[in-house]
Formats: sequence, C-alpha cells, structure tokens
Amino acid sequence: MKFCLYLDHRGNMLSFAFLLVAMFAGLCEGHAQGGGNVERLTNGKFKLAFNGASGELQEMTSVKENASFLVSDILSGGSPWEIAIDGTEKPRKIDAHAASDFSTSQTADGLELIWTGFEGLPDDFRVTASIDLIPDSAMSVWRIRLDGTNGLLIRKVTFPRVAGLADLGDEELAAPDWMGSLLKSPRDVMTPGGSGFAWEYPGHMSMQFLTLYNPHGAGIYLASDDTLAYSKTFTLSTDTTGMLVYGVENYPPYEEQLSSYEPPYAFFIGGFQGDWFTAARLYKGWAEKQHWSRDSRLANGKVPDWVQNTSYWVWNRGHASNVLPPATALSERLGSRVSVLWHWWHGQSYDDSFPEYFPPRDGDEVFKAAVSEAQRRGVNALVYMNALKWGPSTQSWVDEGAERFAAKDINGNMLSHVYNIFTKKALTNMCEATDFWKQKYASLVDTAVNQYGLGGIYMDQICLNRRCYDPTHGHTVGGGNYWMQHVAQKDQLIRANFPQGGTQALAGEGVGENWLPHLDLFLALQVSKERYAGIHHWQTIPLFQSVYHEYGITFGNYSSLLTPPYDEKWPQDQAPDDTETPLDPEFNSQFLMEQARSFVWGMQPMIANYQPFLDTIRKDEIDFLERLSRVRQAGLDYFVFGEFLRPPHLDIPTENIAVSRLSIYAGRSGNVTRFESDFPSVYASAWRSEAGNAAVALASISGQDYHVDFVIDPAEYGIGDSGTIYLHDEKGKRKLREYRGSQSAISFSLPPRGICFIEFVSE
Repeated sequence: MKFCLYLDHRGNMLSFAFLLVAMFAGLCEGHAQGGGNVERLTNGKFKLAFNGASGELQEMTSVKENASFLVSDILSGGSPWEIAIDGTEKPRKIDAHAASDFSTSQTADGLELIWTGFEGLPDDFRVTASIDLIPDSAMSVWRIRLDGTNGLLIRKVTFPRVAGLADLGDEELAAPDWMGSLLKSPRDVMTPGGSGFAWEYPGHMSMQFLTLYNPHGAGIYLASDDTLAYSKTFTLSTDTTGMLVYGVENYPPYEEQLSSYEPPYAFFIGGFQGDWFTAARLYKGWAEKQHWSRDSRLANGKVPDWVQNTSYWVWNRGHASNVLPPATALSERLGSRVSVLWHWWHGQSYDDSFPEYFPPRDGDEVFKAAVSEAQRRGVNALVYMNALKWGPSTQSWVDEGAERFAAKDINGNMLSHVYNIFTKKALTNMCEATDFWKQKYASLVDTAVNQYGLGGIYMDQICLNRRCYDPTHGHTVGGGNYWMQHVAQKDQLIRANFPQGGTQALAGEGVGENWLPHLDLFLALQVSKERYAGIHHWQTIPLFQSVYHEYGITFGNYSSLLTPPYDEKWPQDQAPDDTETPLDPEFNSQFLMEQARSFVWGMQPMIANYQPFLDTIRKDEIDFLERLSRVRQAGLDYFVFGEFLRPPHLDIPTENIAVSRLSIYAGRSGNVTRFESDFPSVYASAWRSEAGNAAVALASISGQDYHVDFVIDPAEYGIGDSGTIYLHDEKGKRKLREYRGSQSAISFSLPPRGICFIEFVSE
C-alpha cells in the first residue's frame, strides 16, 4: 500500500488517500533518470540522486523550498545502509562499498538498487533497496530487503542511512522522547565521532518520527510507518568528519536459520516548511488512522468516569495518613474530584524490593479502611507497581527462580540497573514475553484490586520495550514485535480479574502510541523536567499531545512546594534532615510554571507532596491551583477530549525564574540544586472540540498584567465563519462579542497570574 499526502501552505493535512500499487502504479510513479553515472529520481517536489556505480546517496532536495538536505561534499550522502553481522569468523560491518557488484532498475514507482558480491559472505547474499516518491508531495518512501542470510547472525540493519545532512540554519531538532523534546542548535552539543542521540521505538520514543528544521525555512521529516511495533532505534549522530548522520537501526531475529529479512514497514524522508508542530500534523494525518487510535480507550469511552473527571491529582508517598486525608481536604476545597497517585504504600522499600508489595506498610486492616473511607468521600487511589522490574536482592527472586524469566542482552546477561542511591541495590528487567512474568504481575494487580479494594494501578515503566536474547523464552530472539503483543496479553489478563462493572483504571509511566488501547492514562513527568534534570539543552514540548491528545489522557507533575520525602524503609543514617519541609519561596514561580504548562498542554494537573498547611503558608500558590482547577473543569470538551491546535501568535515576554533541581534522588548527592533561566511569563495553547468549537487557553505566571492581543482565522481552526466569543475564568463564563468573517481579533488585559480560556462557539 502507498499513500499520498497533500499539504496546504501551513503543512496541514488536507487529504490522506491509500493507493493500491498494482492498480494505480501509473498515477503514483516518480520519474527515474539515468545518465552521467547518476541515478536520479524526481516528481517535481522532491529530488534524489544515487551514484550509479556504488548506490551512494548524492542528492536530496526539496524543490519548493529550494533546500538541499545534503552538504556539498563528495563524502556526503554515503551508503544508504549498514549491516552488522556476527555470524562470520569475526564480527564485521558492511555497507555499499563492500559490494563488488551494483545495479539499478526502474520500477513503476521509483528506483530499485541492488548490491551483490560480498567477500566472505554467501554467494547469494544480496541487499535490495527500493526508493519511491509519493506523487505531488515532497516525500520519499524507502524499503530494504536482505536475501541469502542463512547461516548469518544479523545484529542490526541500519536503513535508511543519510550522511552529511546540511545545516539548515537556526536549526531545531524535535523528537518524541515520551512527551516530546526540542533541541535548538543541535550540532553545538554533538561531538564528532560521539554516540549522538538514540531513541528506542516502541518505548521512550513514543511516536516514530523526528524532524530537523529551520523554523523560518525548510525542514526534513524522518519517519516510519510501522503498525506492528517492531523494535527499532532512530539515531542522529556526527561522524569523525563532523558530518551529521541520520539512521534507523532495525533488528532482525537473531537466528542463523533466517534466510531473508525485510522489515514489514517503510521509511519516509521528505521536506516541508514549518516547525515541530507542522511535522506533528504530518504525522497525525497518518497516526490517527492506525489501530491504536481507533482502539484507544479514551476514544472508545472505556476510561472510567472518575478518571475523566479528575480535576487534580495528589502525588503523596508513605502511610495512608500522609496520602489520603490531604487529598480529601483538597477535594473539599476545590469542590471537585481529586484522585491520588500513591507511592511507598507497599511493605518493603522503594526501588529495590519489587515485586514484594504485600502486605501494605499500614497493615491490612488500617490500609483497607483508609482506602474505603477515601472512596466514600470521592477519592480514588492508583498505587505504584513496577510493571517491568524485579529486585534480585529479594527472597522471592530466589524462591520463585525469577532469573530464568529475566530479559537478557545479546551476550546473555541480565539487564539490571541501580536506581536507589541509598541502598545501592539493583532492579532487573523481566521479559514481558514469558507467561511467568505476565501471570505474576497480573496476580499482584488482582490482589490489590480485589483484596484491598483499590481504584487501580500505576504501572511504572510499562511504556518501555526491551529486546530479549534468551532463546528459552519462546519469542523470536532479539528483534521482533513480541514485546507489544505480550503487553496486550498482560492487559487482558489483568482486566479479566477486575470486578464486573468495576471502575478500576490502569495508568502507565510515560506515553506511547502503542499503549493507547491498553492504558487509561499516562504519567508524563517531563512537564516538570527541571525538577530532575535542572536547566537542560533539551526543552519539553507537548509533541505527543499535538498528535494524540484526544486519544489518551496525560497527567502528572513533580510540582511541589515542599522538599521531597525519604522512604522510612531506606537506611536512616542517610536520611536528609529537611524532608517534606517548605521549599524556599524563590521557587514558587517554578511551581506556577509547572501548573500552567499542565493546564495549557491539556494534561490533568497534579501537585506532589501536598499537605493542607500549604493553604496558609503558600496561599497564593494554592489559590492559583484552585483557580486553575475551576477554569479547567469548565472546558473538559477541550482539555480532555479536544484536538490540540497551533496557538495564535502572541508576543510573550520572558522572566528569569529560579529553578530547584530536587527530587527523591536528584540533588541528594551533593549536585547543584539551584539554577536560573528565562521562561515564558504566559503559556498558551489552542483547541478544537468534537462539537466543532475552538478555544485558546492562557495561564500567566507573572506578577504583571499581560495585554492579550491576537487574531485568529476561523477557517484555520476548522470552525464556522461566524459565532460568539466567550471568556471563561474562575468567575465563570461571560460573552465578549460575536465574530463574523475571516479574521477575529481578541484584545483584553489578563491580570497577574490570570488563567482563562477564550471560546469560539460557531453558529
């Protein structure tokens, strides 16, 4: 299947049509030309050229922007593929230069490149790449196939590979690193010959695209269309000459009996004009037609009502008395539903004793009574259970023989990591594809829900993927798509044990398109990244929400007005003496910033380490929280179910803000904990509801008035060309005026720390 993209001048998707190659080949063909020992491919929108003698990429040009994406260097472009092979006398890496024979042929849609004659490899070993151009679009489609691989162990196939990406000027790099990250001037932080950047999909890479662009000029769009969740790694690095290199590392099954390998997905490389949001719209046009969008729990009305209607989350830790009464008090103050994310409820210590959760540290009876009373008062709790890890220092690890079911790397070693800086004890990755681990975890959830009556489970690290090389686990060794298949099976096992007609929910750490059918909500902590990473080159952007907001609820925040707690189960001689005490007031603006981001990015807001005494000693900040809750609850059609749009242009000043880098681990080992940087004083976003109305959300963290002045085009926002404009704030809803025609100007004064949304209701 092929697809055609048609874009307007803003890069918005106008239509998205699938074409059968056999039926419509003549309509979709790109024009391939030979001559001068160069094989060219062009469709009037995008140009590619390959060396006719070696197959090296020599030209990549987006015609409309007159943008060449390769540097003018004889070494640029390079081999479009690299293959790492272990199944020979010694490991080796080959590329196009290793082939003694190269040939090309024109196809109905583009060009086929064939490499054969590799010394030391089977005579029938062959690499075939097919490159097509989508008609009337600056987009190319890349595929690869390996034949004659029997007897070889293929570690990875890097394809497509593009070396020597040109500097586009004022560059920005956007990556779906869970919620989304933006890096300005990426070359400035990359070391020639260094490891560069790598994103694992599915997993920490929540969507399968990257974009490098000049926001005032051209950009390059890099993606794949894998609907089956095969493991792969997108990379961007600089080689020893300093040239920027893009590649995707694909992982065949690590098995010698494999006679051929062809990834069951294609890759896309193209040009566009715009920024990260433009690229996100390109991706959205494809993504919302995939099964994970069609089957998402939110889109199908399967997310429990109490989750959808939660106005605020409280993330507290420890005994029930430190968690549930504060949440109940906040719910009473807000007059709306408050829910709880609950860590350290379990009987053993955090981050080293999993999965030994029971009995709760409060004891069975106290715990059950507290949970029941909170639910009676409208407060539901999601309790922490790591969905991936087992502590090898636990007795259950030995008693249950867990090591057999742990994920193994390519050398047969367990994948273990030490998170707990106080106990120095490790946690080990379990293999999702083993029935033992799925059933073990499902039984734990069963106990939590049916014996203790909890509202649901927060499945830490569920939105991750591991390649396991243990041949005894029954899955393909190494590469494949077995991980997500078994995530789906685990989800079915868990939900099969929920009470009939129950309202239990499953939340997960991070975000990921493949998990939309399985999770009710996603914890997206990058909204408060400064709390654990300080001031960083990478900035958080709402990239995932810009594609999938109406398909999945995001929530979460490290945002706190108190210092972090310390687990009573950890060594007491290392406990800080300032746990859960008020942070310096200079960090209050950071708290407001985190809350403002959550609101305008369409997340369910959260406060960490909340205690009712904050209502008095941090009155302004808790008042801000209350006003935010009231405004947000008036706009759930947008902030839960709405489609994320590009906000109108606003001239927003920045303010210098003090930032605290302090969490349960960060800043606890002598590292710098205070930073300063400039941040926007007002945060903004735009939304379209299912009913066809639009809203612009604003949240100020400044102590000064802000003059709001913008113009929107109703057609650009997909709403009617006439209607009524309303202003929603903590005082309620009031009519501003009616609008008519193609331009609607808005002008008013937003008070200090003002929160509102302006709604455009079509007639």
